[in-house]
Amino acid sequence: MAPQRPQQEVSAWRPRIPGVVEVFHAHFTEYAYPMHVHDAWTLLIVDDGAVRYDLDRHEHGTPHDTVSLLPPHVPHNGSPATPHGFRKRVLYLDGTHLPDTLIGSAVDQPDLRDPELRLRVGQLHTALDHPGDELEAESRLSLIAERLHTHLRPSAATPSPAPGPILARTLRELLDERVTEGITLDEAARLVHAHPAHLVRAFSGAYGIAPHQYLMSRRVDRARRLLLDGRPPGEVATVTGFYDQSHLTRHFRKLVGVTPGRYPRDEHQLRG
Repeated sequence: MAPQRPQQEVSAWRPRIPGVVEVFHAHFTEYAYPMHVHDAWTLLIVDDGAVRYDLDRHEHGTPHDTVSLLPPHVPHNGSPATPHGFRKRVLYLDGTHLPDTLIGSAVDQPDLRDPELRLRVGQLHTALDHPGDELEAESRLSLIAERLHTHLRPSAATPSPAPGPILARTLRELLDERVTEGITLDEAARLVHAHPAHLVRAFSGAYGIAPHQYLMSRRVDRARRLLLDGRPPGEVATVTGFYDQSHLTRHFRKLVGVTPGRYPRDEHQLRG
């Protein structure tokens, strides 16, 4: 029997999210990275297996519950730490959320054991994998960056101001005005003069729902009315602000329990 060939699966793309240079998903069984550098921050989680790597002449590893943050311009390598290789998801981030002043702390402590952070990074990858969910991705990235700052500079972390009802109401009004066209988190933060992470917390604290969930709920409500008017799902997706019909279907099914195509019933079906 011929020996099994090393397995390599790679997927990479650049999302429309400020601060994210690249999203990189990979499954390697035998491939080992030589020493190299990046000009961006590397935010890494491993879903299967483990990676061992050297950073600044010190050996590190990536257990399943760890988030690794490798700073820019610092040489590192990487190789499988288990016989079946590893499956990883990586975000390459510019200095928008992580300034160069954090590089020294990241070199000293690149592997962060934080289950909540690990969960949030995974949720961010899920959002980035679906065009049209940019507000969710921006919100999650902002909260992740804030948590990374706390890990890397705990002494410099200051308590955030308490969530404000006025701030939350102002954001809700913005979202109501732009249900179809949407708004980026950075633009909303500039308009209301608040830090993006604080804005997300204020809204969630006031209404018990994240800004992106509120916006999608409003869009799905509009879609329901149009579907009941007999308009086709593809057209409804376009006029209600969804990226495409599959984007509408995913959120519609999540909130309503059925797909848009199965939602409207004619009068005969209702009476039957």
